[in-house]
Amino acid sequence: MRQARAVGVMIASILLCVGTVLGTGPAAAKDPLPVTYNFFAGIPNELANPGGSLPGANDWNCKPSPQHPEPVVLVHGTGGGAQTNWGTYVPLLANNGYCVYTLNYGTIPGAPWPISAIGGFAPIEKSAAELSAFVDRVRKSTGAKKVDIVGHSQGTLMPTYWIKFLGGADKVDKYISLAPLWNGTNVAAAGELTAYAKALGVDQLQQDTIGLLCGACLQMSKGSDMMKRLQAGGILDPDITYTNIMTRFDELIVPYTSGSLRAANSTNIVVQDGCSQDYSEHAGVAGSRRAATFVLNALDPEHPRAVPCELALPFTG
Repeated sequence: MRQARAVGVMIASILLCVGTVLGTGPAAAKDPLPVTYNFFAGIPNELANPGGSLPGANDWNCKPSPQHPEPVVLVHGTGGGAQTNWGTYVPLLANNGYCVYTLNYGTIPGAPWPISAIGGFAPIEKSAAELSAFVDRVRKSTGAKKVDIVGHSQGTLMPTYWIKFLGGADKVDKYISLAPLWNGTNVAAAGELTAYAKALGVDQLQQDTIGLLCGACLQMSKGSDMMKRLQAGGILDPDITYTNIMTRFDELIVPYTSGSLRAANSTNIVVQDGCSQDYSEHAGVAGSRRAATFVLNALDPEHPRAVPCELALPFTG
């Protein structure tokens, strides 16, 4: 009996060591993190741990498993943050065996907390440089050659600058977008107002007022110089797989079809297609169970899951 127990302990130890080498043992031993399908799910963590990371995120000892060889970098939107934007996605992805990383980019320099906890205000060029440095750190830490990007709102567009102009093209495998704006947004006629300001010669005044507070906001307007630069020669990279998840009730990406990209390496999804009771809007789609399942399927297309259809209200997902 004692010999049997000793053999059992030895086998268990060997399996644990093998699992550790493969990057699967420790993850399997951890208790699952609670997942709340709500865009605001990360706010309590920010309040409890100002400027920190969500449980399950930014583990610099994490090694990707053979099942999920690319770490996932979550890129928040304008006014979002590393914790406040990703309360649903960090635990969900960590529970599914991914190495998950979040950053705060484009924050206001020298701002005190809680203003320091939100970002996306800097010009896209500056934020893309921050993303570039962060991804290089993730790649060095994990040993991965490429990462997968999951972005929301501005976080669906800004990484394109990094990919096109800062050497990120060969560092991304999958690029998954929640509420994307590949053609910019015309919310509150922003595109027309920007064009009028330029025609009247007061575009510098616009930059010195609105642009001073949020450099990226004017850049995301339809027809802006930044949008033209990103779109020149095509906005997609042929070696990256794109998934675009849109909602018809998006009040900030106007029209919502600005998030559609037609190409062989691009899949377009509208969450209301096949589920008319999904009322997720711009923020809510980042906390929606339905959208999150589409994301999981895009990250791991070889093991698709049934996508649920349930009542999803604005903000709650």
